[in-house]
Amino acid sequence: MTRTARPPSSWSVESQAVHAGETGYRSAATSTSTPIFMTSSFHYETTDALERVLAYDEPGFVYTRYGNPTTHAFETAVAQLEGTDEALAFSSGMAAIYAALALCVSAGDSVVASRDIYGASFSVLRDHFQKLGVTPVFVDITDLDAVSAAVAEHRPAAILAETLSNPLLRIADIRALAKIAHAAEAMLLIDNTFATPLLVKPCSLGADMSIHSSTKYIGGHGDLTGGVIAGSSDVIGSLREQTKMLGAIPSPMDAWLSLRGIKTMPLRFDRQCTSAREIAEVLRGDTRFASILYPGDNEGPQDQFLSAHRGAMMSFEVVGASRETIFRLMSELELVIPATTLGDVYSLMLYPAMASHRALTPEERHEVGITESLVRLSVGIESPKDILDDIRQAASRALG
Repeated sequence: MTRTARPPSSWSVESQAVHAGETGYRSAATSTSTPIFMTSSFHYETTDALERVLAYDEPGFVYTRYGNPTTHAFETAVAQLEGTDEALAFSSGMAAIYAALALCVSAGDSVVASRDIYGASFSVLRDHFQKLGVTPVFVDITDLDAVSAAVAEHRPAAILAETLSNPLLRIADIRALAKIAHAAEAMLLIDNTFATPLLVKPCSLGADMSIHSSTKYIGGHGDLTGGVIAGSSDVIGSLREQTKMLGAIPSPMDAWLSLRGIKTMPLRFDRQCTSAREIAEVLRGDTRFASILYPGDNEGPQDQFLSAHRGAMMSFEVVGASRETIFRLMSELELVIPATTLGDVYSLMLYPAMASHRALTPEERHEVGITESLVRLSVGIESPKDILDDIRQAASRALG
């Protein structure tokens, strides 16, 4: 009797997350979990065999900067969840952002970017790429007329946006941006860190690259630093050749931790998203907090989301608070951790003016809507009641 196997693409996302990237063939001595190939190079029985791999005549691994079995397993898992041909891992999210931009631009080019993107992404365009002769053009990415006008005027090599912007949680219309970009022969780069492929698969909507800081929801436990880009074989192949020279690769340990994190990401993220919606609703009823920014509100293109969830991030203003008051509030937190990251199992609070957008001038922060009283909350997997109780007790102590 012939057994017909169900392709992994037909499995639920929870099952795909558990098994994606793992070795297909199992023998009596095969490890259930992907091993950590903690090595810099790989031995071949003959030099001819090594030459065939180096010449791309045969698949294989020769040097970890060029590729590693553990890293490849992680990349395969990301590509499967993103619905793309391939993916490529990096040493950090910003290494991935840099690589994506570097692949697209040359001196004399321009990049149209969301003006309220992550502060480091803003800074790398303003401070680094501009020195290399690349002109950044920052626009309200949700204003498609403004995006179209900027593209028509500057003819950019790329458009850079975030699925959910950091920290203002504005939703990018990826389909519309893809049409605008491709009509101008530009590439669309989407930072999908906040949404994850569980909510949005940017490349299925027309993006050329879906970029993640795997430090965040993919890793999920606050114990690794990494990045990853998903895309077509052509795009990832070009990125791979570039990365061989730039060398911004993850360690095999970080790649393994990222792969481990993917397995529980659907469970963690479902809990985090459910709790975030509950917390946002409660905070709206507390007069000490205002401008609760949560993408679950009916704004922006909702049809690109794969579920009812809208992420586990939110930002809000502490009414009348100064910088010093925000510092006091964060110091009074007992369960929520004041820290400069997100997407962990722990709930985390960040002050954008001090941390994620510190490199922006006060005028630049004001222009994009980041006030001195704004804080960002990454909801963890703790009890939502405990998270709320902690925020409220800290506010009571800080505000009097």
